[in-house]
Amino acid sequence: MILITGGAGYIGSHVNKLLNNKGYNTLVVDNLCESKESSVKWGKLVKCDLEDREGLEDIFNTYDISAVMHFAAFTSVSESVKCPEKYMHNNYENTVNLLNVMQEYDVNKFIFSSTAAVYGTPESIPIKESHPLKPINPYGESKVHVEKELEKRSEDYGLHYVSLRYFNASGDDPDCEIGEQHNPETHLIPLILDAAIGKRDNITIFGTDYPTPDGTCIRDYVHVEDLAQAHLLAYEYLEDGGCSDVFNLGHGTGFSVKQVIEECMSVTGIKFEVEVGERRAGDPSILVADSSKIREKLGWRPVNSSLTNIVNTAWRWHLKLNFKNHHYFND
Repeated sequence: MILITGGAGYIGSHVNKLLNNKGYNTLVVDNLCESKESSVKWGKLVKCDLEDREGLEDIFNTYDISAVMHFAAFTSVSESVKCPEKYMHNNYENTVNLLNVMQEYDVNKFIFSSTAAVYGTPESIPIKESHPLKPINPYGESKVHVEKELEKRSEDYGLHYVSLRYFNASGDDPDCEIGEQHNPETHLIPLILDAAIGKRDNITIFGTDYPTPDGTCIRDYVHVEDLAQAHLLAYEYLEDGGCSDVFNLGHGTGFSVKQVIEECMSVTGIKFEVEVGERRAGDPSILVADSSKIREKLGWRPVNSSLTNIVNTAWRWHLKLNFKNHHYFND
């Protein structure tokens, strides 16, 4: 059985669906503080916080766990700047607690949900896994701490892990069974779509003076279904005896904030107000992945990650979430 922490969340729920569709048994462990029980449509759900050592031990004692996929984390860069201790405790210290229980029960396969934020301001584009880890916000720092802990445990205790450094996770389940619904929402595309349906008065661009062609930040958007596929490949890699490793997950193409807004207007056919605000702390100008390593070593391909497909699937989910009988969803 594969244990999925944070499996009621955005990426975890998509991975849970894929694993079950492939015939794997899953156990979702989630405290539901930022996710919904309704997203766990496959496998079994146990409500537990990762700081609860006794609760975790009971789970590992009750279920035959063969591997852990670890998604549970706080992920807002802006919040991490305001509340760094909160991020270090939840993202790092709670992960150490989980790893300690895994070690106690001789579970040694671990797939970690990491982030491009570990790189900070990139020294070169596209970013390779060998790039120095110099995070510029506490969110990225918390993930670097976990990666260093994994490396140490791999050397000292024989932990076999894969760390997957996501670039911008985006898009939604094309079947519209699950999707992105953060509260509060912090991701760009659903915020733009909120403006498209009138849930927000406008969308704000945070900074137009970055050293990019149109002055707005550039990011590498990768569809959540492609991320899910990477987790399946990583699990199969470890099952086949693969050594601990780190991989970037990105499409390899960057789009600016303005380009994403324009694509959303094109897909929805709706014009909405766009405002310009000040830069946010902790936002690098450009983050684009070199994902050649996982393509070559695990055979991963981001086949769903065109910007148009990302926005289309996000738009269909957004309409279902907000207007369940909307004609777009029924088309």
